[in-house]
Amino acid sequence: MHPLKFRPARLAEIARKNRQDILEAGVSRRELIRLGLLTGSGCLIPVRGLSARASCEAGACQPGCSPPTDPFVDPLPIPAVLPERPLTDPGFRIAPAAQPSGQPEDARAEPHQFRDRFPPQQFFISRMRPNPAFRFSESPANLARIPAQTIWGFNLGGASPGDVATTPGPTIVSRYGTPIVVRRFNELVPDDTGFGRTEVSTHLHNFHSGPDSDGGPCDPVFTRFFGTGQFYDYFYTMARAGFDTAEFRASNGDIRETLGTLWYHDHRVDHTAENTYKGLAGFHYVFNEFDTGNENTGFRFPSFPQFDVPLFLADKLFTPEGQICFDPFGFDGIVGDKFVVNGRMQPFFEVQKRRYRFRVLAGGPSRFYQLFLTNPDNPDQSIPFWLIANDGNLLPRPVELTSTRLGVAERMDVIVDFRKIWDRFGHPRRIWLENRLEQVNGRAPTDRILPPGNPANAVLEFRLAGPDIVADGSFDPEPVSYPHVPCGPDDCVFAPICLPRLPSDTAAAPTDRIRLTRSFRFDRTNGQWAVNDRLMDCTRFRFTVQRNTAERWILRNSSGGWQHPLHIHLEEFRIIRRNGRAVSCGDPEFSRKDVLRLGFNDEVEVVTRFRDFRGGYPMHCHNTVHEDHQMMLLWQIQDTGDNLTEP
Repeated sequence: MHPLKFRPARLAEIARKNRQDILEAGVSRRELIRLGLLTGSGCLIPVRGLSARASCEAGACQPGCSPPTDPFVDPLPIPAVLPERPLTDPGFRIAPAAQPSGQPEDARAEPHQFRDRFPPQQFFISRMRPNPAFRFSESPANLARIPAQTIWGFNLGGASPGDVATTPGPTIVSRYGTPIVVRRFNELVPDDTGFGRTEVSTHLHNFHSGPDSDGGPCDPVFTRFFGTGQFYDYFYTMARAGFDTAEFRASNGDIRETLGTLWYHDHRVDHTAENTYKGLAGFHYVFNEFDTGNENTGFRFPSFPQFDVPLFLADKLFTPEGQICFDPFGFDGIVGDKFVVNGRMQPFFEVQKRRYRFRVLAGGPSRFYQLFLTNPDNPDQSIPFWLIANDGNLLPRPVELTSTRLGVAERMDVIVDFRKIWDRFGHPRRIWLENRLEQVNGRAPTDRILPPGNPANAVLEFRLAGPDIVADGSFDPEPVSYPHVPCGPDDCVFAPICLPRLPSDTAAAPTDRIRLTRSFRFDRTNGQWAVNDRLMDCTRFRFTVQRNTAERWILRNSSGGWQHPLHIHLEEFRIIRRNGRAVSCGDPEFSRKDVLRLGFNDEVEVVTRFRDFRGGYPMHCHNTVHEDHQMMLLWQIQDTGDNLTEP
């Protein structure tokens, strides 16, 4: 039994219970504001003990109130790979159908687009479940302060209670050219944590998927989220974007549109932040004939899984009693005071003296990262690593960096060469992955870079182990990287996965010609987040894009002291200009992207092609607290588009 250091505060317990009652009743934030129970800044009016805690008394949920813990005492957990199921698995079928009485209900109410053209060749099952005995640390000292507790997660697909849910969930591994179906069962139940909605919608961020399988938050016609006792089949063509255009129909898409590092997460409207924070997220890898997962073939990237490692970065808040907590009614965002990687607080990872590929994800809900490699025994050293992919998209040329910034939901694939670190930096036994970007609240980072060598800022400790000489046949990015090698706009180190040609205003082909320019302001309206002064509306699409054409979008931050990581579903985009300055080769943003950081008063120009699928998608801030507080809109793709320039 966990020996509590504090007696639970009665008002804190009442507040938690009331928050959960509100969530389960489905009362929206806008309704709470209208009823006078929620202020424009997101604070609950102090009724029945609902007021925010002002100090670190029992039940407080704010930075600085989590119990102290010891870093680097737990090994880094590596998420398991989700096992494939046979296509003959009982119940697998092509269309939604009624289930026998007492069996889980099929929640899907619409057909999968292009399923006849790309019949599934692989089938996966995963079940969303509570795990009431999840441990953020296995250390006895840490467990005395932060005990085992309830999270929500995904399991390996088994129906037995012994197949427990984990966070992050299992990694799904798929390949281009092999269409798949992922069946997700909802077995969640309400609990006493005070946050989390048991209705779910799982988004594969940012795969080229039809609306039926995109896992969007809501739709004017179809209900995409589903409740306990239901399941939903998500279908992925595993074809590259452009597969239904004249130019690339025969090749099932443009090879230059190849994706690699994806992730999946809950996207239930109004509750994305809390459900993802509670654990409903995981990695999805996509391999191909060039990025093979084997360092002896193709691009020769370090082999999966031993040397190709996912790092899911997150930050959590705990009450002084050690219970994970989340305030669903704060509008700014939430930043935790405990760094968690792959579900463990500040773990360590033993590495050999060779190259590794790390797929790093800023999992949110609100924290930005500025990541460095630091030798804690010589913090003044400047240790390089090599960026090879941004948001799952290979760069035209690797870029050597000593730090890089990530907004929420951004990913970076980096090569870290521990042999070179060993040789060049005095045989260090440990290296920290540090986040040195100061962020004191959910609004935005302060842009202050903190000094190196503080263990409080280390998210992960690498321990250099094993013999000094290790076989390593993987790709060495240094000889071809920028700035060692001058870059150019037509670089393509990883041919044939190059940057697609840019759309223009005068191109002849419809998919290359910019049909329209649209402008979007991300701002605040009556204390809530808005886009072009309008709140999210699940009952209508704001504008219609013409299928198989390109558009230019101008994105402006008009919200004042906040920053927004913006995500556009369905298609990657190219950032053309940031605040009037062209993005050029050598810049990490000189790539295809699916999230962009919209800083203070930024204006960013992007161009995007919209191909293949028809139907509706969202664009939203991926500070998911902002998203849940209405900084989102719905748009659609149809054969005929509109001409709204400021929808």
